[in-house]
Amino acid sequence: MYHGTGCRGLVPGDNSMPEYDFGGKVAFVTGAARGQGESHAQYYAKHGADVVVTDVGQNIDHVPYDMGTSEGLEETARLVEEEGQDALAIQMDVRDEDQVEAAVDDALSEFGKIDFLANNAGHWPASDMTEMDEAQWDAVIDTLLKGVWLCSKHVGQHFIERNDGGKIVSTSSTAGLVGAPGAGHYTAGKHGVIGLTKTLALELAEYDVNVNAVCPTALDSPGMQKYLEAYGPEMLEEMGELTGPMNVFEPGEMIEPKDISEAYMWLSSDAARYVTGIALPVDAAATAK
Repeated sequence: MYHGTGCRGLVPGDNSMPEYDFGGKVAFVTGAARGQGESHAQYYAKHGADVVVTDVGQNIDHVPYDMGTSEGLEETARLVEEEGQDALAIQMDVRDEDQVEAAVDDALSEFGKIDFLANNAGHWPASDMTEMDEAQWDAVIDTLLKGVWLCSKHVGQHFIERNDGGKIVSTSSTAGLVGAPGAGHYTAGKHGVIGLTKTLALELAEYDVNVNAVCPTALDSPGMQKYLEAYGPEMLEEMGELTGPMNVFEPGEMIEPKDISEAYMWLSSDAARYVTGIALPVDAAATAK
């Protein structure tokens, strides 16, 4: 929660955050070199968790804008340590099972356990479905959906073996709830994340593991800025004309990474102990229409 005005603010001068106690816990965050992933890593650390930060750390084919960098990943690790927590930075491609398995093994060797998995890695190259090529489709689906499955598989195996609970939170999107012109691959992947979330919630319940997804609306982040540089702001304007405002509180404005981090923290906390299998919109009523 944040100091602000109107119904969305706190009492003036009150800049407090909910007090979740993650002391002694370990979070594993993908796509952590910037934006939402960086924010999630910082928030876990602010609440007492050590954090494994991972990212592909380089540009990938069929994405026409710059991805996070290895330097950005190291900066996220520094921000975690600045909060007084330990950090482990691992350059990892969520599309590659060998890399995912090795990263989980490294995290377990370093910290002995993982308590929270934050599936955040993603990208969004724009293309109409009748025009995109197969390689771009595969690159997006492999990151958004296969990547969530692979990370959930290997961290989930640890949760099963440890049999002491755990939390998986994955970033879907409002595009996981409705259509999004120019982003059929992204929309399919984000819808798939919700189906995967519901299934994992059922399969892992006997091990006391909660599995949920968060569905952000348009969000102001370094990744979004790179997207706008590549395609121009008219892309979002055209989508807004088709779907209506993506933020009913402030039409034309985007929400911030911290708004999604707050949802991640709640879903990772004991306050949400009976919340599992949901897709939580943090969308400023973008999907209420």
